[in-house]
Amino acid sequence: MRILAAIGALAVIGAIGAAVFFCGGFYSVAGTAEDPGIVHWALIQVRMASINRHAHDQPPATFNDPAKVQDGAREFSEHGCANCHGAPSVNWAKFSEGMRPDPPDLKDVVNDRTPSQLFWVIKNGINMTGMPSFTLAGAKDEDI
Repeated sequence: MRILAAIGALAVIGAIGAAVFFCGGFYSVAGTAEDPGIVHWALIQVRMASINRHAHDQPPATFNDPAKVQDGAREFSEHGCANCHGAPSVNWAKFSEGMRPDPPDLKDVVNDRTPSQLFWVIKNGINMTGMPSFTLAGAKDEDI
């Protein structure tokens, strides 16, 4: 019983310490400050768990249709996606170098994500990353 009480007390002390650290302003939210390893790890885990849980809608188009691929490339360019994510023969916008977390080069992540996951991220965006919701920006599912 004493062991459980000690574990409970340590948990309460840890929670209070974390609250003081984060809510007391000790954690720097500056874009120039690197995240501590545990924060970086936790953000990736939370992001991927959320995407995996919510990304169930199938994209309205197939990636095997060359016309749709061309339409997608045009939308990618027109909506400014290449500014942050790059594209063949397109230089990334300088401001994207200062974003934290860094916007991924899509050719590096596309094989690790399903079409449903990619569609969900583009449609809904990701909080605190700079990735906007293109639905809120007025894009139709067919354009996404």
